[in-house]
Amino acid sequence: MIDPLTALAGIQAAVALIKKVSKTVDDVSSLGPVLGKYFDAKSTATKAAVQAKKSKSSMGTAIQIEMALDQARRFEDELQLLFMQSGKIDVWNKIKSRAAAMDVEAAHDARREKEAAARQKKEMDEVIEIVLVGLVFVALIGGVAYLLFEVLEQCAGKCSFQR
Repeated sequence: MIDPLTALAGIQAAVALIKKVSKTVDDVSSLGPVLGKYFDAKSTATKAAVQAKKSKSSMGTAIQIEMALDQARRFEDELQLLFMQSGKIDVWNKIKSRAAAMDVEAAHDARREKEAAARQKKEMDEVIEIVLVGLVFVALIGGVAYLLFEVLEQCAGKCSFQR
């Protein structure tokens, strides 16, 4: 599980770093490495928000993360304006497009992992069921064999089917 507070701190640190670096660079293209850290932190925070929402006891943390994500959206608007002012809106659009594609791929990966886990659980349940049926069968055969042995012992020459 992703620590929600760490995810929240990560996104806030990335925003602060970008704001600091954007004041010192001449070309927005040199923001690439720090933008990468920002989008990684945002992705982690989004996953943490989803997990925190699932856990009822962490609703307060989920709200904090949602508020941080809202601030991140507003910050992205500022970044978009920065790219527009520098004439690099096409670069910004590519960044956003790539981030969206990565989010879609992450969602597909999560779905595949969930399906694989469900398939593995089903297979394990089937194996357990087969083992239990086998044990019941062996116990039943053993019980019948024991009863036959006891019947033969009781007969001990008195029964007509023996010599």
